[in-house]
Amino acid sequence: MTRVVLVEDHDMVAEAIGLALERAGIEVIARASTVAAALAETRRGVPDVILLDRRLPDGDGTALIREFVRGGAKVLVLTGEATASVAARVAEAGGAGLMLKSARLDDLVEAVRRVADGEVVFDRRLLAGVLDRLTGRVKVAGATLTAREQETLLLLAEGVGTDQISSRLGVARNTARNHVQRVLDKLGASSKLEAVSIARREGLLD
Repeated sequence: MTRVVLVEDHDMVAEAIGLALERAGIEVIARASTVAAALAETRRGVPDVILLDRRLPDGDGTALIREFVRGGAKVLVLTGEATASVAARVAEAGGAGLMLKSARLDDLVEAVRRVADGEVVFDRRLLAGVLDRLTGRVKVAGATLTAREQETLLLLAEGVGTDQISSRLGVARNTARNHVQRVLDKLGASSKLEAVSIARREGLLD
């Protein structure tokens, strides 16, 4: 029997998925609703598949993929919305697939089975874009942003100005201005607003 850890913070969604899996003969050995709980549950016993919600109260579920994969589990990410860029990041981290929450429960159950059998399963609406990005046919905007530039991008998305960026990053105003300019250059944007728009489209702020 396939053993699954279900990581989902919405009770009604988790209950519906859990029932669908159990009815299909897939055992839900544990359920978690946070990043911390997911780590704790998977350390108690390695499941065959971790069905992982992307947005959790204490962090982004996709940040856990590499650790789960190193522990021997296969990871299927479940999300309300996604771009090909997000799906590519899941694949690059070692995730076995990504399904949208809008999918039918039967399709989700089948995806869990296929992942347990060693297949890779991505929503077909995203698959072409994933392949393009992984093979380098499409350059992913923001792929070369440094950690500090990523912080700057997040602050730009909050709508803060250069002075506030300087203060919140603890750097000189000129340094903050340089960070902003590098973000614009790497995203191919001509303004802060355009940079945020590109970042949202590419899934860099999801």
